[in-house]
Amino acid sequence: MGLNSPLFDKVRIKPRCKEPRRDAPTCERAGCSEPGAHRAPKGRGREGQYWRFCLSHVREYNAAYNYFNGMSDEDVQAYQKEAMVGHRPTWNMGAGGGHRRRDGAANVDEFDYLDPLGVMRSGGFDGARPTAEPPKPRRPGPVMQALETLGLDENAGAVEIKAQYKTLVKRFHPDAHGGDRSYEPRLRDIIRAHDTLKAAGLC
Repeated sequence: MGLNSPLFDKVRIKPRCKEPRRDAPTCERAGCSEPGAHRAPKGRGREGQYWRFCLSHVREYNAAYNYFNGMSDEDVQAYQKEAMVGHRPTWNMGAGGGHRRRDGAANVDEFDYLDPLGVMRSGGFDGARPTAEPPKPRRPGPVMQALETLGLDENAGAVEIKAQYKTLVKRFHPDAHGGDRSYEPRLRDIIRAHDTLKAAGLC
């Protein structure tokens, strides 16, 4: 293929380095006539404003650039602390920044937010859980089964258990049925249930 082939006209080669624009302003460094293709910030208090320098002078400027130049150590620390909140004002909790009533008063009971349960009013929620009776621990399976055998609920106390036990023993004892022994299995279940509750310390 010769060098005059029409295929060479279609080949696009990426330039090795970006050429500075010829219509760019000249470098703002005194005595330099190179194009000022590179921007450099003008410094604190002039945010959004830039110098135009050529490559060599922007490198020189950046090497010596110090945003905090002329500030004391205390001012630098204060600036860095404010930068953590984006230089926006902040308030301590409960000091001047809270909600107030529309009439300007700071009555805690009359805040402008919706508080249907009243937990934010004085005497309400103080950071701890509301005082309520703790739930009773659920009784073990054998105890629950023994109470069911005696016909009692899980909240039955010692007095109720003893009274129910006496009543059921009298009802299902063979002597109460003229010596009929067909009620003995039921009587054994009642006695076994009472022994379980006694071993559990409920009666």
